[in-house]
Amino acid sequence: MLFYKRKAFTMIELVFVIVVLGILAAIAIPKFAATRDDAQIAKGRSDVAAIRAAIVSERQGRLMQGQSNYISKLHHATDVLFDNNGTATSVLLQYGIVTQNETNGHWDDSATASGTNWTYVYRVMNADNTFTYNPANGTFSCTNGTYCADLTN
Repeated sequence: MLFYKRKAFTMIELVFVIVVLGILAAIAIPKFAATRDDAQIAKGRSDVAAIRAAIVSERQGRLMQGQSNYISKLHHATDVLFDNNGTATSVLLQYGIVTQNETNGHWDDSATASGTNWTYVYRVMNADNTFTYNPANGTFSCTNGTYCADLTN
């Protein structure tokens, strides 16, 4: 009696593998989307912490020179934010943050003055979060937005 060795998968085995892969994909894809959102919030938190630290550092440098005021604004041009106070000699963040309008996980170039205060917008999950810089007391705080608490805690 001759026995032939099986050299291929049966149709049932292939269907079973496809079903298992489909179940794994259905579980994994939503997890990847949540990871992207978490990354955008983490980037925003990092940016806010760096900006706040730079404001304090710049203030300390001013105090050493006998000036008690905070920096008047946090940018020079609209396409790069948090670079300086409008002069090349007053560097805030060494490289600044390049703006990308209407893009999640990025700052918008719509920095505007409201009296002496300046507002900056960070976009997360299609929601704008407005940060206000107050040069009178050096605060940089989230004043409006769905994810303010997530970006500042």
